[in-house]
Amino acid sequence: MEMELLVATHNEHKKEEIQQILGHDCRVKSLTDYNIHEEIVEDGDSFHANALIKAKHCFEKTGIPSLGDDSGLVVEALDGRPGIFSARYAGDHDFARNIEKVLEEMQGIENRKAYFITVLCYYDENGPQYFEGRVYGNLLTENKGLKGFGYDPIFVPEGYEKTFAEMNPEDKNKISHRKQALDLLMDFLKVTD
Repeated sequence: MEMELLVATHNEHKKEEIQQILGHDCRVKSLTDYNIHEEIVEDGDSFHANALIKAKHCFEKTGIPSLGDDSGLVVEALDGRPGIFSARYAGDHDFARNIEKVLEEMQGIENRKAYFITVLCYYDENGPQYFEGRVYGNLLTENKGLKGFGYDPIFVPEGYEKTFAEMNPEDKNKISHRKQALDLLMDFLKVTD
């Protein structure tokens, strides 16, 4: 049974990544596919709050089960920054500048521990359900790799030698924070089917 899922994003990379992970069980659509262009103001104080804002907005506009996703990089030595401000840490979705800012703030700091987190909020007529994934790893002092997006070029997951940006998308998708959260979502959808 193929269901349609509206993902609250205009980011085609994110849409493709989610489609790859979910496979043929779902037809993933983006805001662009539904011609929804107004900005969804993410003014929540947590990943959960922002994911809910996005998912609820989309469901209320379309009546289609919707998925809000809030993801970010949490750096131990920076007291959890960039956190919920990951996408606009140094400039709105300007990840070259965002990475630069994190690397500047991390200069001379030995503790390079960080994790990527994804919180998904699935919203339908029954209200919200949350699913969370995390990948722990360490930050490099410079960019490595050209694949992926966001902070991928400076993040090496635990147990690996390569950054997310050096990995093939298939390999990254096997272990990513988004994959973990989407697996939990899929288990939930199969149960409620």
